[in-house]
Amino acid sequence: MNEGRSRETGPHGDDDAGAGERGGEQDRRFATTLARGLSVLRAFRPSDDGLGNAEIAERTGLPKSTVSRLTFTLQSLGYLTHARRRDRYRPGPALLALGNVAGASISFVDLSNPIMQRLADETGTLALLAVRDHDKMLLVKTWRPHGVSSIWLEVGHRLPYNGSSSGHAMLAALNDRAFAETVEAADGHRGLTRQRAETIRQDAYGQLVGQGFVIVDASEYFASTIRAVAVPFHSRDLSEPVIFTCGAMPADLSDARMRDEVGPKLRAAVQELERRMGQGSALAQRD
Repeated sequence: MNEGRSRETGPHGDDDAGAGERGGEQDRRFATTLARGLSVLRAFRPSDDGLGNAEIAERTGLPKSTVSRLTFTLQSLGYLTHARRRDRYRPGPALLALGNVAGASISFVDLSNPIMQRLADETGTLALLAVRDHDKMLLVKTWRPHGVSSIWLEVGHRLPYNGSSSGHAMLAALNDRAFAETVEAADGHRGLTRQRAETIRQDAYGQLVGQGFVIVDASEYFASTIRAVAVPFHSRDLSEPVIFTCGAMPADLSDARMRDEVGPKLRAAVQELERRMGQGSALAQRD
């Protein structure tokens, strides 16, 4: 049997969704073992003080025996580390080097830093950058306002597609193929059926065309302690869009303030980045 296509049953009785197999698994080129190894790396969060195999297995949905082999391999290659025997695993130096290479090769990240920090300071909101990560959105960068307490979201936090401004904006900005893959990967998470995803996509697309940013109704938001407005951005360096978002607690970010102040400022910030990159809007590149 081809080891790259071997299949194991997870704790819920079906193939492990945490390994990131959905969407591409029917393609013979898809390397399941590699996908599972990457799912182990994605399990780590900035707030973790290391993870044991049992915790990684719980977060990824992979069997403990599989996790044990993967963590041993990743540690041998330097992508994970532990200081002593039976210590908890932590991201290793090879992963840090890989992240630095990725950050340096994606030109819009450095360009966006002063723009988004200025936006965070002017609006008193947490500005953040989110990307598509299989069944959820992943926060990869944040800009906190100086001298103002902001919401607790950190790099590594994951947001649902259904019920977050970042998720709705992403569904609107994806092309048809990536949209279908995303809905399949989400696998009904928080009620994201194909019909619900189509409704979100149509509504968010209409908001982007009409006002240039996406706001999710408070009654639909995944957390009652957060309000946010989002705008997609599609860099020439990437094959799909990313999402810039401004968020704060409801007391600090009403619908009226998002619509009249923060949303337009976020839209202008993303347009400034597009001008500096010499490119068009994310919607113009959707098809």
